[in-house]
Amino acid sequence: MKELELRLLRGLPGSGKTTLAQSLGLIHIEADQFFMNEAGEYCFDGKLLGSAHQWCQSQCEYHLYHNRSVVVANTFVKHWEIDVYRKIAQKFGAKIKIDVCKGKFKSIHNVPEQVISRMKREWEE
Repeated sequence: MKELELRLLRGLPGSGKTTLAQSLGLIHIEADQFFMNEAGEYCFDGKLLGSAHQWCQSQCEYHLYHNRSVVVANTFVKHWEIDVYRKIAQKFGAKIKIDVCKGKFKSIHNVPEQVISRMKREWEE
């Protein structure tokens, strides 16, 4: 039986998180999915960002509970943003692996450059 895994991909917008997540063959979850409408269009609303991250966490728990390995691709700029996922992994006995994506691609969600610059300044290695 394969070991249960929770893989976290962190990085700035446009760093390749989504592309890598889609290639891993795991259940792929990210906050951006919360903002997709029925027609497959991305409709970001900053007021709902907290709800998007709660959704991500609950989806992660749901799949780990059902013994499915998961990859979560979010920016995770601050270390504390990862803490809840460490607890989720521990709860289900999943091995956790954290990767940092450092590619330099165009953000597929058109994140404004000033937002990316702020994230870069606040980034915790």
